[in-house]
Order: sequence, then structure tokens, then C-alpha cells
Amino acid sequence: MSSLLRKVVPGRKAGVTPITLGQSIFDPIFLGIDDFGSTVNIHLPHRNMLAAGEPGGGKSVLLNNIVAPAALCTDVQLVLIDGKEVELGMWEDIADVFVGRSEVEAIRILRLLQEEMNRRYDWLKTVRRRKIDQGDDHPFILVVIDELAWFSATVGDKNSQETFIRLVRDLVARGRAAGVIVIAATQRPSADIVPTNLRDIFSYRCAFRCTTEASSDIILGTGWAKKGYDATSIPPEARGVGWLLAEGGYPRRFKGAYLSDDNIDELVNRAAAIRHHHHGGGRAA
Repeated sequence: MSSLLRKVVPGRKAGVTPITLGQSIFDPIFLGIDDFGSTVNIHLPHRNMLAAGEPGGGKSVLLNNIVAPAALCTDVQLVLIDGKEVELGMWEDIADVFVGRSEVEAIRILRLLQEEMNRRYDWLKTVRRRKIDQGDDHPFILVVIDELAWFSATVGDKNSQETFIRLVRDLVARGRAAGVIVIAATQRPSADIVPTNLRDIFSYRCAFRCTTEASSDIILGTGWAKKGYDATSIPPEARGVGWLLAEGGYPRRFKGAYLSDDNIDELVNRAAAIRHHHHGGGRAA
């Protein structure tokens, strides 16, 4: 078990919410519906995701649609890093690690994740395996970062900003086989926030409304806007609509499912009950 685990028994209403079977991170994650009415699912094990777009475009909708099912999984640990503290803050009670605005704490946690990743590679080498898989005694670690630009370009000095982005790049580049999944999001899709050598190693990329074709291409990849996959074409009022590009495929336009604050609060309580039960707490009297 990872040394990152902070809370064995979450404190939310663990004895009140009925126990249900936990999910697995290997289950498909539902994001929404595409333009043809088909469901849009993603599979996160051994993959990462980059999401970006202007404020109000739907980035938080996407993040909640990923964190919600992951919170109900018994084979994944949640590491939430939120520069604004509110988008992911509602999940803090059941997160194994939650980091707010502190770049010092964010870097400390990323270094711990890097150490854990290296330990897992040592283990894989010992057992002559190439990747962590379902059923191994190593839970997957889902690292969700919102807002990327806060830590890489706003808070701290140049050294801390460069250290943060270097650690993120290492986790994205090497973490897949070690069971580390990185979801990174930003409202500032620019080359200084999302350099090409970082963007190109994300297997999923999601572009919500952008103000320029260049910004859209910074997320999806150079040339997609000219082919008609352009996030500037998304109307400002179409919150939650974005282009999703899966590794080796073509961008797919979809409308994300919306979770209200009440929905999230109910899910947090259910996740607390599942995690409490899974970690040996049993049913409270």
C-alpha cells in the first residue's frame, strides 16, 4: 500500500449512507453524450488527460465527472491539487491527499509521488513485469491538478514553477506503467503553461471553448483547428461542450454530464461509506 495514504477512515457520514459495492478504476468512466447521442466513456488505467479552455467552458464539469466515479472505487487513491481550492474542495473529505494553494506543499506531494513511482518500478523489475495491473497489491493513484497555471506560472518563484512542471512531466511520462494517472487542467491554454513536450505525452486531451485557434491547437495538437476540430466554434453559452481527443483517434465533440453541488455532496457521503467499509471500518452502529 502506498505511503501516501493520509486517511484510513474518512470522517463523512460513514455510518449513515447505505453501503454499496465499490467500483473499480478499470470500469469505464462516463463523461457525457456526443453530437450523435452516443455515450462518451474513457478508460483511465495507464492513461493521462489534459483539459483546458476559457473560464466557464466546462473544465470543472469534466473534473467532477472523473473524480466522482474514482471516489467510489476501492482500488484507487485520490490526490487532489487545487490552486483555487473550490473546484476540487468538495471532495476533500474523501481525498487521500488534498493540496490547496501552497506551491511548497504541491511540490512536496509531487516528489512523494515520484518516489512512490520509482519504488513501483523497482518492484516491477523484481517480479519481471512491465506495468501495475488490476489485482496487484498496489492501488492506482489518481492525481488531479486544477489549476495548472497557478503552480507553473503564478505562485512562487521561477525555480519553484519550473520544479513543479518538471515533476508533473515526469509523472505523466513515466507514471502510466506504475499505476499513476495524472489529470491536469488549466484555464490558460498557452505554450508557456502547456509546452508541447508536456502536451504530447497526454493520451487524452480535452479542449473546451477557446478564444483563438492557436489555444485550441495547444490542447488538441497542431493542425486540428484547420481540419475543423476547433474549440473557438463552441458558443460561449455551451458550457460543458468540448472536443475530446483519444490517443490515436480523431477529436469527438461531446456535452459533459453536470453534477450539482447536492449531487456531489451525496456522492461524497457514499464514497466515505464505501471507503470506510473497504478499509476495515465496517458498518457503524
